[in-house]
Amino acid sequence: MTFAPPPLRGRRGSASAALRARGEPEDGVQPQMTLAAVAVVEGLGIHSGKPARLSIGPAAPDAGVSFLRTDLAAAAAIPARAERVSDTRLATVLAGGDGATVSTVEHLMAALAGLGVDNARIEIDGPELPILEGAAAGFVEAIERAGLAAQPAPRRWLKVIAPVEVIQPGKRVALSPASRLELSVEIVFEASAIGRQRIDLCVDPASFRSEIAAAKTFGFIAEVELLRAAGLGRGASLENTVVVDGAQVLNPQILARPDDFVRHKALDALGDLALAGRPILGRYEGYCAGHALNNQLVRALLASPESWELTEDA
Repeated sequence: MTFAPPPLRGRRGSASAALRARGEPEDGVQPQMTLAAVAVVEGLGIHSGKPARLSIGPAAPDAGVSFLRTDLAAAAAIPARAERVSDTRLATVLAGGDGATVSTVEHLMAALAGLGVDNARIEIDGPELPILEGAAAGFVEAIERAGLAAQPAPRRWLKVIAPVEVIQPGKRVALSPASRLELSVEIVFEASAIGRQRIDLCVDPASFRSEIAAAKTFGFIAEVELLRAAGLGRGASLENTVVVDGAQVLNPQILARPDDFVRHKALDALGDLALAGRPILGRYEGYCAGHALNNQLVRALLASPESWELTEDA
């Protein structure tokens, strides 16, 4: 079963239609991309601590991204869409109509979006994606080993044409018009090892790989026991999670940069934005935001048809 992202609402010229009829994207229009082969990844879930084997495979044009729990009999594929998000407590969780869930999808979704993958079918034999090194670099490596393949259909961008924002006390996220996908992320933490950090970048495959793909997740030593008591963080370790204790980072050797904290928040935001179902043309601004606010923003955007259009021109 495939799940079609929002239909095209932008302009469709006669030349473009003729080329589509022949199965060829027109000059200047980017083709949709999928994987050339199946990429396989194995590891532990950071919260469940359970092992999982993940296969990321090709999917048809306009199929989008979907997840299938192979360990559950007769489970249906879950489309990677914002309206399927059922939980955002420290991770983004997708749920199917039959009750199946798949957790911690944000790093893989960021890898797919950052590398420009439009369509993929992901099969997993457990409830949570592997955390790997704590970022998206492991997924990037697996996908690039498998290779990418252009498809005979034009990429359709979700272009922001009017601002949308969601505000909560001390937090804000917004999307506004821009000719590219831009991320502006700012965080403020009391822990002086982090403090106030900000990053602003235009996202393309090169900047994604070099700027945010390797930024690891982080947590606070004071929250470890609370997380474990809530059944979370069971797969976290000093190899996959940057641990902060006030002014000190307990495992600084796994930091790629001193501002990896805000870079990881940008990585999370990219993964959450990918649940719009189409690549976004627009500027994202996040202040002290997380998965919950990001999901609310994507839902608000999709629920406001006057704020976006789909286009083949990027």
